[in-house]
Amino acid sequence: MAPAFPDSLRLYDQSFDSRLLLGTSRYPSLQSLTEAIAAARPAMVTVALRRQLAGEGSHVGLFEALKAQQCVLLPNTAGCHAVEEAYTTAQMAREVFETDWIKLELIGDDYTLQPDPFQLVEAAGRLIADGFKVLPYCTEDLVVAQRLLDAGCQALMPWGAPIGTGKGVVNPYGLRVLRERLPATPLIVDAGLGLPSHACQVLEWGYDGVLLNTAVSQANDPVRMAGAFAGAVTAGRAGYLAGPMPERDAAHASTAVVGTPFWHQAEAL
Repeated sequence: MAPAFPDSLRLYDQSFDSRLLLGTSRYPSLQSLTEAIAAARPAMVTVALRRQLAGEGSHVGLFEALKAQQCVLLPNTAGCHAVEEAYTTAQMAREVFETDWIKLELIGDDYTLQPDPFQLVEAAGRLIADGFKVLPYCTEDLVVAQRLLDAGCQALMPWGAPIGTGKGVVNPYGLRVLRERLPATPLIVDAGLGLPSHACQVLEWGYDGVLLNTAVSQANDPVRMAGAFAGAVTAGRAGYLAGPMPERDAAHASTAVVGTPFWHQAEAL
């Protein structure tokens, strides 16, 4: 049944029916990728400029396949470690993919792949000033998030855990505080999710969406996993909108005492 009111994901000046974004790397084959996209029906798909320019192996025809499925492309600056490098990569991506969307990745540590908060804010400001719609990959750090908003970003993509770990949310407190403190900002959990239940959980907390790659591409059955995540995102959002019951420390009977046999009433007293 269709919802009684629209509940689309709004990023910058565009609305999307899906709250799931999907990466395109490390799939067993181009066919499994295209079938996973069909199963997930994502709002956007990410694509790395460097992979497309390399044009080797299974990456040949990737761009053409994505265009055939009429996917909204979200180029990323994966592998960049400096502001100028990220800025140049974004400019090239805009020309190659003909879009102002950019997922800004600017890595500060090669072991954890944690974003560099200082360079990230600087690069975001430059790209925003140049007309890009920037979705920055960041941590759950509230101060950094606020600085990114000050730089002009209209949405943020905090990690759940380091890229590719599949651990789920490692700092629930930090992510929940971020959601509570930035209630009007679209927040998409990017990186570290491994199970559909992880995606359902963050949507239940009020997050606006999730971006997945390894959790789908490295599953035994990527296509089935893509569909599972799509269902989990829908369930999590519905649970959030429904308004969950308050958590309690003590048990509360779900059936009223009134109308039960008198000896049960006596026991209850």
